[in-house]
Amino acid sequence: MDLEKARFNMIEQQIRPWDVLDQEILDLLAVVKREQFVPAAYASLAFVDMEIPLPAGQNMLPPRVEARLLQDLAVRKHENVLEIGAGSGYMAALLANRARHVLTVDIVPELVELARTNLANAGVTNVDVAEGNAADGWAAAAPYDVICISGSLPALPQSILSQVKVGGRIAAIVGDLPVMEARLITRVSETEYQVVNLFETAVKPLQGAARPSQFQF
Repeated sequence: MDLEKARFNMIEQQIRPWDVLDQEILDLLAVVKREQFVPAAYASLAFVDMEIPLPAGQNMLPPRVEARLLQDLAVRKHENVLEIGAGSGYMAALLANRARHVLTVDIVPELVELARTNLANAGVTNVDVAEGNAADGWAAAAPYDVICISGSLPALPQSILSQVKVGGRIAAIVGDLPVMEARLITRVSETEYQVVNLFETAVKPLQGAARPSQFQF
């Protein structure tokens, strides 16, 4: 398999046509080696437009979804990021290239170790991986400049909304199968949030997510 050709085709045939036009993002996708974060059994599928299986029944998001969320979050070098759902560590590696620091949290111990190993092997030093259920947020290091939720939620709980700074952004995939909505939520004041619907998709639910009785969005 010609990895560089497959990577080029992923970027040009899947990601760019999905309105990912920020050249810095496209360049980053060429530099961060996705195949290093894919389980060995699925290495041949590293650049395919699909959710790749991970241990404990979890999945990596499709490349075009990862790229679009990364672009629309517009992470800046001084910002601190919370990722909910570490998975293989790939999204954290992408975010880390844009941010000052990334904290990524996963409820599955096996995925915590996988993400730590993959990030270390890739030489990523500004990511911490924590074990726990962050489906309602992660108050220990709040507030954050950016929150990226790498899995779907039935709706976005107030507890997550409250953990982003004014001016901060949240990327979330919200809803139930068969159709979910990727949203960008910007906190514009202490009490106001701006919501932009980005695209429709369907991805695996975030493990540990409950159905709280009240939602903001």
